[in-house]
Amino acid sequence: MTEPGPVPWPPTPIRTGRLVLRESEARDRAVFIELFASPEVGTYIGGPRPRAGLEREVPEVPGRRPGLFVIELDGEMIGTVTLDRRRAGPSGRVRPDGGEADLGYMLLPKAWGRGYAAEACAAALDWFAGACPGESVVLCTQVANERSMRLSEKLGFTEVERFEEYGAEQWFGVWSPVAPRR
Repeated sequence: MTEPGPVPWPPTPIRTGRLVLRESEARDRAVFIELFASPEVGTYIGGPRPRAGLEREVPEVPGRRPGLFVIELDGEMIGTVTLDRRRAGPSGRVRPDGGEADLGYMLLPKAWGRGYAAEACAAALDWFAGACPGESVVLCTQVANERSMRLSEKLGFTEVERFEEYGAEQWFGVWSPVAPRR
């Protein structure tokens, strides 16, 4: 994470009831490729990317950057959760200049429907609240993505606006670390 103020990275792995959130490693490369090549995962994020291109482009240790956690279950990567700084733009922002922390996540389809996304995102939000006290987090998703809409509500995000982008209605919400969590 960058701005405001440096946040030590990587943090100590975060352990939840079932998961570990950690920095990426070389052994995660195949799962990163699978996530980005998956038609199911790509449904609401612009579609899948060609596997051959990913095989050439994905570095030996993919995703090693501040704000990206690998989600691990029983020693195996099942997805990612990210907290990235949002760029300024015409819609989907709280601050006029952008820069808000933006929550994102992707899980392999075999991990869907078991509460792992909620568990991982809640742990990442708790970590962020400690690392950047008092700072809000935003989330943007397509309204058609019913699972993501339910998760945003469960995590305590509040709707700020809806707008049209990428040919679909988008939902934009904010989470505050001082608001009561559900």
